[in-house]
Amino acid sequence: MTAVGPALPSGGTARSDREIWSTTATVVVTDPEMLSAAGRLLDLELLDVEYAASRFRRDSEIAMVNRCAGSEVTLSATLNELVAAALRAARITGGLVDPTVAAAVIGVGYDRTIGDLRNRDIGLTIPATGPRPSPGIGGARHDPVSRRLLVPRGVGLDLGATAKAWAADHAAGQIHAAVGCGVLVSIGGDVAVAGQPPAGGWRVAVGDDHRTAEQGNPVVTIRRGALATSSTSVRRWRTTSGVRHHIVDPRTGDNPEPFWRTASAVADSAVDANAATTAAIVLGREAADWLDARGIAARLVGESGTVKYLAGWPADAAAVA
Repeated sequence: MTAVGPALPSGGTARSDREIWSTTATVVVTDPEMLSAAGRLLDLELLDVEYAASRFRRDSEIAMVNRCAGSEVTLSATLNELVAAALRAARITGGLVDPTVAAAVIGVGYDRTIGDLRNRDIGLTIPATGPRPSPGIGGARHDPVSRRLLVPRGVGLDLGATAKAWAADHAAGQIHAAVGCGVLVSIGGDVAVAGQPPAGGWRVAVGDDHRTAEQGNPVVTIRRGALATSSTSVRRWRTTSGVRHHIVDPRTGDNPEPFWRTASAVADSAVDANAATTAAIVLGREAADWLDARGIAARLVGESGTVKYLAGWPADAAAVA
């Protein structure tokens, strides 16, 4: 995951953190007087996204959409944008990141929040169905103008691969528009910035786990756009068929073969950066060529800890310096 770096510029920035969705969310502003307002706006954004897209809430809008599969529904403005972002991620990755994986993620045991999975007394969960390849987005019909969506009967949407990233992008833009200063928002490894950055840029620590990324991991600087990290090292749980994690290959409905444990990338938006990092872990040994062909600056960490840098991503020693 990714976290705001330990050496944030001292030129008047202020930071606020909160626990959310079995992870953390952070907002940093270049005007400390705006921190309280920025924090309130971030909390409202997180609550809005949760009620729109959480598959762990029976009263969420996405739960209603999945129950109505086979019938056309009208979406709220928030879910409309979240669905559009998820479908776009599927298109730009050729289906490597796919929102129609609801049955697949349950099949690998992700049938409750990460916190609940970790807190189960026996520490085991039995995959509900086994691997189930994603049906793909071809059967879904979405009109973002009218906000109408039709999901085929038997298909479930899971926006977990893109919702956090969309929330980071949207929150950074909304907070900047409201408070006027430079803003960084980080949600569980997805980082988006808006407005004028602090002197020297935003410093972001990159590591396997966003909660510990500030402890001796490399630090990179961004001034605009976004940075995202996906990892198989943190959101893991034990099952009767072995340890599983939250990233599913839509083509097989199962966890991808172990190859890269962590992938980081930069892009114009957190959604695009996250799509690239998720696709990289799914692709495994083919990821470097896929990222290179698209000119995506990325850092890939193998299961053994070896690191590969692509398209100008600085080597760790240079990044720390």
